[in-house]
Amino acid sequence: AIPALHAADGSAPPAPRVKRATRPAYPIHGTVDRFAPELDDLIAPGVQMERLASGFNWSEGPTWLHREKALVFSDVPENVIYRWSDRDGLSVYLKPSGYTGQALEFAEQGSNGLTTDAAGRLVICQHGDRRISKHERGRGFTPLVTMVDGRRFNSPNDLVYDRRGNLYFTDPPYGLKGGNDSDLKELVANGVYLLRSNGRVQLLTSSMTFPNGIALSPDERTLYVNQSDPKSPIIKAFPVRDDGTLGEGRVFFDTTRFAEKGYKGLPDGLKVDVYGNLFATGPGGVLVISPDGKAMGLLNTGEATGNCCWGDDGSTLYITADMYLLRIRTRTEGYGFRRRSEEHTSELQSRVDISYAVF
Repeated sequence: AIPALHAADGSAPPAPRVKRATRPAYPIHGTVDRFAPELDDLIAPGVQMERLASGFNWSEGPTWLHREKALVFSDVPENVIYRWSDRDGLSVYLKPSGYTGQALEFAEQGSNGLTTDAAGRLVICQHGDRRISKHERGRGFTPLVTMVDGRRFNSPNDLVYDRRGNLYFTDPPYGLKGGNDSDLKELVANGVYLLRSNGRVQLLTSSMTFPNGIALSPDERTLYVNQSDPKSPIIKAFPVRDDGTLGEGRVFFDTTRFAEKGYKGLPDGLKVDVYGNLFATGPGGVLVISPDGKAMGLLNTGEATGNCCWGDDGSTLYITADMYLLRIRTRTEGYGFRRRSEEHTSELQSRVDISYAVF
């Protein structure tokens, strides 16, 4: 579960945080199903999931805002992004979030996957507007990518930045009414794409039927992509070349056996921790999978589960599961969390330096 991985600068990953189980301030939700003893290195025995909020139509795309010390997440059909923190509770953060027009009908019109860029700005997969945009308070939406080869995207779904500022994202048809058969569909492929930091966009692969969640390994040499196809509910792993393009993918993990047991859901979102373990939503909740493809456990939400992310100090896993927002304390840390935190600190310091220079 914890191989000797190192960051790009050669430094060792942080030691796991050993936390005592404390009495939760929120209701307990679901179970932690342990398939292998290695899970204890990542989720302490006795730790349980907490239910923070409920009543959503379909919660998705959680991401942590370092600047605000708060979580934001999408309710896709309702076209809204919510904000949640221990201090402030739940509030509407952005509405509309994914469709800013008035006329057309969509299966899922709102925002889906969310992340932040190096400057801490919210970056949004917008189903209804069929684009990826960044959003800043008081400045509205700035589209980052809207089409490829003169054709509009289907409904960008999930996304991840690499260290160089390149953005990998998936484009299934879930936002379109009728899906693959929608009259609005302009692209034949449901693809995985790369938006380079210079603004150029390219199709990386069209080999997946319904590409969904997406994440990079800690060394950024592997791109993981979930396929939310009931006929082939798999996670694929693609080698990443030096130029950012992908080699031939392989099936990294097949969730069929979990689906056949009657668990709700399909492979959807996923995140990777600093040791290379996958926390992948799929049948039953969040599957915890080692870098060599071993299922160590299941955070069993009892619901079809959309996505997850780390927040707080980097060791709290937040989970969006159908109508619920959940969290669980872990002994690991999300890959990318520390980097985003450091980038945000650097950005704040540069603003201070500029203000002193102007003064």
